[in-house]
Amino acid sequence: MLEITRIHKNFGGIVAVQDFSLTASQGEIHGIIGPNGAGKTTIFNVISGIYAADQGTVILDGHDITRLEQHKIARKGIARTFQNIRLFKGLSVLHNVMCAFDSQTRYSILGAFIPTRLRREEEKHGHDVCMACLARVGMEKYADEMPENLPYGHQRRLEIARALACHPSILLLDEPAAGLNPTEVSELSDLIVSLAESKDFAVLLIEHRLELVMSISQLIHVQNFGKTIATGTPEEVKANPAVIEAYLGKEE
Repeated sequence: MLEITRIHKNFGGIVAVQDFSLTASQGEIHGIIGPNGAGKTTIFNVISGIYAADQGTVILDGHDITRLEQHKIARKGIARTFQNIRLFKGLSVLHNVMCAFDSQTRYSILGAFIPTRLRREEEKHGHDVCMACLARVGMEKYADEMPENLPYGHQRRLEIARALACHPSILLLDEPAAGLNPTEVSELSDLIVSLAESKDFAVLLIEHRLELVMSISQLIHVQNFGKTIATGTPEEVKANPAVIEAYLGKEE
């Protein structure tokens, strides 16, 4: 379970996030929406340790991770994708995923240079786990391909597979539908729902395509100028006057 309590983040005199709270359990999909500059990605950056919160707490499965370093937060079970695709060119699809799994290995630095039995066992286990992650997103047949040669939608799926290799309890998806065509968006929607239904982790989703967020989220958090202006089911959010004003403006 992820429990975020009243986090704040300022950049100089600019309030990026103010008093944001959220509780998410395995199997749930939470959408975070809002106009550009509303503080959505900053929330993800605080959760994942890229930024330190100025106030508030982030609790994961009962452990306070608010001040932990990024790699320690990842080991605790926070995995994410980014707005802009960040794949490793020159590495195969499979090796892109295995780079994420390496954070879960147990052998020492010395073991990385000496082919011990533990290292061989870990590498075989890692290979099998990463192939399973690719299979979960429908990408196993592309394991030996180079990611830069794949269609854009497949690259998005590869990013999700790489996040799954971290064995997350919380999966942060930052605009996963960006650049996708309508067919790919529909397929992505089905994929996110199927992943959440496994109840292995909770999904937090930032997305500008409101039809996607509204169709798959159990709860939606609406941000505007760093503040949460509404939290509720898709139906409740659609009918909220503050949300309508934030997106459409106020009648004179």
